[in-house]
Amino acid sequence: MGREMMEKGVSREREEVAMEKMTERLSWKDNLYFPRAMEAASTTPPQRKSILLDLVCRDPAVFLERYGSQLTSDELREFDSLKDDYEVSWHLNHIRSLMSPTLEELKLRSVAVKNRRRAYLNKLIYDGQYFSEDAMREREPYLHHEYVGRFQDPSGRSMARPGERWSETLLRRSEEAILVAKIRGEQQRLGVAERDWVGNERPLQDEEEEEEEEEEEEEEEEEEEEEEDEEEDKKQAEKAGGAANSSRLDPTTLLSLGQAFTIGTSSLFNPCLKLLLMKVAMDHDGPANGSQSSDMEPNQRATLSAVEMQDQMDQFTHIMHQKFLSGEDRDYLDYSKIDDDETLDDHWLREANYDAEDKYFAEDE
Repeated sequence: MGREMMEKGVSREREEVAMEKMTERLSWKDNLYFPRAMEAASTTPPQRKSILLDLVCRDPAVFLERYGSQLTSDELREFDSLKDDYEVSWHLNHIRSLMSPTLEELKLRSVAVKNRRRAYLNKLIYDGQYFSEDAMREREPYLHHEYVGRFQDPSGRSMARPGERWSETLLRRSEEAILVAKIRGEQQRLGVAERDWVGNERPLQDEEEEEEEEEEEEEEEEEEEEEEDEEEDKKQAEKAGGAANSSRLDPTTLLSLGQAFTIGTSSLFNPCLKLLLMKVAMDHDGPANGSQSSDMEPNQRATLSAVEMQDQMDQFTHIMHQKFLSGEDRDYLDYSKIDDDETLDDHWLREANYDAEDKYFAEDE
């Protein structure tokens, strides 16, 4: 009897030492969870250790529920003596399955994680902030530029917005400069031509003014050339004589006449006929197609219709959704909280119930 009591005492002492070490180690961990009522009294490691040690002695099941995932395999073995307690046993099995899962458990875990992320994605979409255009552009400025930004007028991003204070406008412009620098850096890394870098595009108004100036210069040159040709044609007509009567001929006769003279070797009447035929053609068919070519030239910055622009935005948003689901947003979200959030399973239980109801009523029909 005395030997058994001695062994129990040694065992008890060893457990106490193990619990001391375990709570000491946990007390130095950052972001350790404590109930709100205890947050003010758990600011230092000694305070946290005291709270942890009290909880593990008073309610081991709750201790395992809150901090079991932070324990090592050796620390978990200290709770094996309490396996007769149903709650303690369940938490031990659950924690160990997470630490050393079987192949089947890995598959189930993978499915659960995908479903929870999908449920959280729906929540983020519903909230509207995380997947707003501005928020997505801030996370992926170059991707946004390739799909959407290069078709937008950049001047609008630096303009003051209704109800915005001047300090807010300055802050937003500063943030915009940082995003533009990131886009340029990526363009340089990918070897994009300097003329195509963001910020190097000429404003649409400048392009239109330059095109108008070029058109005016071309028109002036054409008018000068036409005046010179008319003077030359008049001189030739005066020498030829009688050519004025041909102006009273109908267009069909003039055209056939023009062909005859053009085929012939004589070039005496050709300048005069050329002038008359041009006049008839202008009156008969309207302006030549070539006069409209300048209006068909595209702007340097490509423009899209509203439908095409929305399609580009939808593609960009879809890519951002997939990046979130694949775990690429770790700089902005804590995936461990999402993947371990069992409350998100309720979303898929509801979905499963809806699918079952739809199937039931479909079979009745």
